[in-house]
Amino acid sequence: MDYVIDVKNLNYTYKDFQLKNINLQIPTGVILGVVGENGAGKSTLIKSMLGIIPANYETMNILGKEFSLEETNIKQDMAVIFDKTYYNPMFTPLIIGKIVSKIYKNWDMNMYFKYLERFQIPKKKKVKELSKGMVMKLEFAIALSHSPKLLILDEATNGFDPLFREEFLELLREFVEDERCSVIICSHITSDLDKIVDYVAYMKEGTLAFVKTYDEMRSNYGIVRCKKQVLESLWEEDVVSYIKEAYGYKVLVKNKIALSHVFSDLEMENVTIEDIMLFYEKGERL
Repeated sequence: MDYVIDVKNLNYTYKDFQLKNINLQIPTGVILGVVGENGAGKSTLIKSMLGIIPANYETMNILGKEFSLEETNIKQDMAVIFDKTYYNPMFTPLIIGKIVSKIYKNWDMNMYFKYLERFQIPKKKKVKELSKGMVMKLEFAIALSHSPKLLILDEATNGFDPLFREEFLELLREFVEDERCSVIICSHITSDLDKIVDYVAYMKEGTLAFVKTYDEMRSNYGIVRCKKQVLESLWEEDVVSYIKEAYGYKVLVKNKIALSHVFSDLEMENVTIEDIMLFYEKGERL
């Protein structure tokens, strides 16, 4: 199997924060959602994989190449969008296109102009005159116009209106239709991730709490609402955590099919990524 990301034993320490023993192996051709609370280490992980911060690692292969040996070649096939632009606010999309064309060997100006037209971005309007949503659309036009094989988005959907949010999700689906292309997306808008991701990596306090396929997460995890007597009868190894409510308990279980055979009268609710985050962050353990 080919992997877009294959990281072993990645560590990074800055002041009182640590990325600890990160191991991440993601197949090519999928969309990975990286989630976790603010400060969990999502952006730090992304910056480590981009070489922006000096993390230590045993191996870090990206797009099938060892990052320490082929960083320049890897970045030719990669596009990264952060939550704000770093282009000169006095530049226009036309000027930016000419500059970026000198950086990427696969730059396609015709494709770039088509994206500007599709997103209704004026070619000759200065960046400072664009709304935040338009600036982020410009970032997408730039990112997609040099045929990257890996697209990394770090909170890049901030400022999108609901209509473009749906178009954005469709863009990502189109992108990974080519099975050589992959996406890593960090976002606090988990409802978007529920619609598109193939894998979920959940970060907590600088560690990877779990990495699962989205289908596996939906198939195995479930939410049970019950009284204390039922909670105490559940097996500890099947309960992730529980939350006390006014009239009982809400419980996240991780073996819902087997439990439904034993407790046939329990109603199992499907989970979302937001549910997983809530229970891992706020829930109590048995």
